[in-house]
Amino acid sequence: MNTNPRESTGVQAEAAILVGVRVRGSRMDHENPLGELAALAETAGARVVGELVQNREAPTGRTYLGKGKVEELAAMVAELGARVVVFDNELSPSQIQELEKEVKVKVIDRSELILDIFANRATTREAQLQVEIAQLEYTAPRLRAMWSHLGQVTGGSPVGVGTRGPGEQQLEIDRRIVSRKLVALKRELEEVQVRKRREVAERRAEHFTVGIVGYTNAGKSTLFNALTRGGAYAADKLFATLMTRVERWNIGGANAVLLSDTVGFIRDLPHHLVASFRATLEDAVHAHALLIVLDASDRTAPMQLETVREVLDEIGANTQPRFLLLNKVDRIAAMRPDERASLRTIEEWQEKEPGALSISALDGSGFEELRTRILALVTGGVRVRRITVPIASARLIDAIEKRCSVREREYGDDSVTLVAEIGDRQIEALLPLGEPFLVDGEDPRPKRGGWGAGKRRAPHLVEPEEDVLGGR
Repeated sequence: MNTNPRESTGVQAEAAILVGVRVRGSRMDHENPLGELAALAETAGARVVGELVQNREAPTGRTYLGKGKVEELAAMVAELGARVVVFDNELSPSQIQELEKEVKVKVIDRSELILDIFANRATTREAQLQVEIAQLEYTAPRLRAMWSHLGQVTGGSPVGVGTRGPGEQQLEIDRRIVSRKLVALKRELEEVQVRKRREVAERRAEHFTVGIVGYTNAGKSTLFNALTRGGAYAADKLFATLMTRVERWNIGGANAVLLSDTVGFIRDLPHHLVASFRATLEDAVHAHALLIVLDASDRTAPMQLETVREVLDEIGANTQPRFLLLNKVDRIAAMRPDERASLRTIEEWQEKEPGALSISALDGSGFEELRTRILALVTGGVRVRRITVPIASARLIDAIEKRCSVREREYGDDSVTLVAEIGDRQIEALLPLGEPFLVDGEDPRPKRGGWGAGKRRAPHLVEPEEDVLGGR
């Protein structure tokens, strides 16, 4: 009979006890330290039957918990019939092994739990590859602690020549298998990601792009569906979105942007997962602007905002303008006074974060102000200008007429001059089309001795440069 508790690392429909060790500098919620872990466990399908929290200056090396708490945990497991113990901390392989000896059930840490959720939610081939890579990279250094079959493969067996000798550790064989598997998966993922990066670059070159980012369950997908024609899965659960969805968002004045909904962030997100999902977050990294959605009705919102900013910096999404959206103000209004007392008020948020905008993704409050701000960013100083374009440049003319308001059209022999209300950023967005045009008689591209170089010249006499400005 196999008594190994780690035949799987999932927690589907298992009775679980949650454990948290709060050490100095911990970002656990002091009022409800295991609240987020409970939500993660329930999202994974576990049934929480008990909780155990210990405050320590530093974790104990061998079992992370103190000896007395380990004994208390073992008693809880036996009394409550738990099948799995979930730690809110990241454990080493030896700590997992020692804890499982003491409590006699499977022990997993926060990283394993998040990986399990991602594995169950991954639907696209890209997401599945990313999760499998993250799982293998997490598991590889933990093989000795996780499996019980790692004995020596003895020599002298009748398999054939070359098998005699001192033998090879099964652990070494398993690690070699994992290594080969990782190489194959990463090669396949790279092929998928190359296509993804190309798609993102093309979108960025042809459109102004805005990425929605934020903590998991902050209301990103609900906002995305409210601003666009929808289609993103939205639910009141952690990690409802694991794939990026992109839709057109009409911001007014014949202007539109491409809006992307991305996977949510969370405190102590496993580094392997961040690395693997970097391509999924490619839209956020290369977006012209970011909307940071924050659940202002959550007591831990300040910690969530800190986490979001840390992850954005880690993935390199730290150069574009950011708009902080204080979401779920409708929920705040429905709270009892004692519930609101534990929250930072909208006024306090706006004093601490100048420019923060209060919105409700459910009832649409704050949307007009949001559209106005994004429109101002997209257009960048609208005024009436004369844009001269070769009459054969149908694509460029169509783009100008779609992106701004055209007042007049003056036709010449081989060019047309459009008198239009257009902003600086809208002009920059036309450059990647690669077709020549003049704005008030001047070449709008950087002065590099190119086709205009600031001089008045008929557009039909020049050829466009190859290295046009990339969409900004």
